Amino acid sequence: MDRGGCQMSGERVGPDQPGMISLEDLESFSEDQLSDSGNGSLEEAEAMEEDDERLLHYWQDIARGHQVEVSQDMAEPIQQLTSNNEGRSQREHVPFTLLARKEKCGNVLYEKRQYEKGHWACITMHEETYEQSICYGFMRLMKYICQQNTLGEYLGMTLPILTVVRTNENRSVMSSNVTVAYFIPNEHQAQPPQPTDSEILIEVWPATTVYTRPFTGPTNEVTIINQINTMAELLDPNGLCINDSYIVAGYTNPAHNNRQNEIWFLERP
Repeated sequence: MDRGGCQMSGERVGPDQPGMISLEDLESFSEDQLSDSGNGSLEEAEAMEEDDERLLHYWQDIARGHQVEVSQDMAEPIQQLTSNNEGRSQREHVPFTLLARKEKCGNVLYEKRQYEKGHWACITMHEETYEQSICYGFMRLMKYICQQNTLGEYLGMTLPILTVVRTNENRSVMSSNVTVAYFIPNEHQAQPPQPTDSEILIEVWPATTVYTRPFTGPTNEVTIINQINTMAELLDPNGLCINDSYIVAGYTNPAHNNRQNEIWFLERP
């Protein structure tokens, strides 16, 4: 199957042209480790090559738990993403305006937010499982983030990484088509760099009101369907939201036991 497309009422722009394994998987590798090599150029190059291989093998070990293969050509993007990691506080978050919050006994049941119009890089995957789709999709986006773009530059990581999932009308079965989306950093929003991967689309997503609820733990077909139905029970059943397309927002990697996620319902236009 080809490892490696986004429709959310978005407009495609530009020429015709996996949970997520994220930076948290690499926190055991510090920047000091990546640069702690000899002073000689040959020794330094050899040490850097060894570090690249260690990082690649680490990702491969993590991915195997999700039945995902990480190929050798991911070594450079992994190294770039790691060496540019300056801590979670430095990662740009998708901007939004909080409109309302519903709480019960001090716990947030859900929030109502407004996200403005913006450019997103998206790819739709068709793997056997949700976890495989988001892992392979994110790796394709990683290459775009890490220089495989018309600028030839590292673009910067943004959070959350979104996955658009589709279900049948009674929210009991999830489609195998999963769209993975990355928000283009603000400095590139006016002129988004185009991807060299023809299956990654740069789209303008319209301003959208979403109802969002946090949850922790792994994300797979079962947990997502459960979260969608839990959120549906909290919202008034008045046709306020789209009922066959939802978003899972991921802030940490899927292998983490306490992964931080959100389920998003999209308000009808």
